[in-house]
Amino acid sequence: MIDAAASANSSVDKDEIARFSAMAAEWWDPTGKFAPLHKFNPTRLALIRERVINHFGLDAAKSAPFDGLKLLDIGCGGGLLSEPMTRLGADVLGADAGEANIKTASVHADEQDLKIDYRATTAEALAAEGAQFDVILNMEVIEHVADRDGFLLSCAQM
Repeated sequence: MIDAAASANSSVDKDEIARFSAMAAEWWDPTGKFAPLHKFNPTRLALIRERVINHFGLDAAKSAPFDGLKLLDIGCGGGLLSEPMTRLGADVLGADAGEANIKTASVHADEQDLKIDYRATTAEALAAEGAQFDVILNMEVIEHVADRDGFLLSCAQM
């Protein structure tokens, strides 16, 4: 649950959270409202994989090259990126301000037997806790936040 104090100083746009929460059950439907994400997910996964491997000097031939990396998927929605990042070996925290999204993501991950730490929280709350990550994925989020500068500052602190 999102801390009320953290929400007071957050980049959360309540209207955007409500809009995405209303569609939470559709995250994993490849022909539903999130069909565009499903279509370009393979391309962005390949780019993320390549960039992370190159940045950290990882072995691209390994089945789980991200093993040992701590990764934050901020604005994770239903977990469309959190799941493949976990399969690549990362220790993933999927964070979203929408509790309905977190529930959808958690149920789907459980069905896939994937261990992902999903939390209904904000970048600001995680930064205030002192959370630190090797990789932060911030995909299709910035256009939905109320305070872009504050959001990006929080991400940079982590």
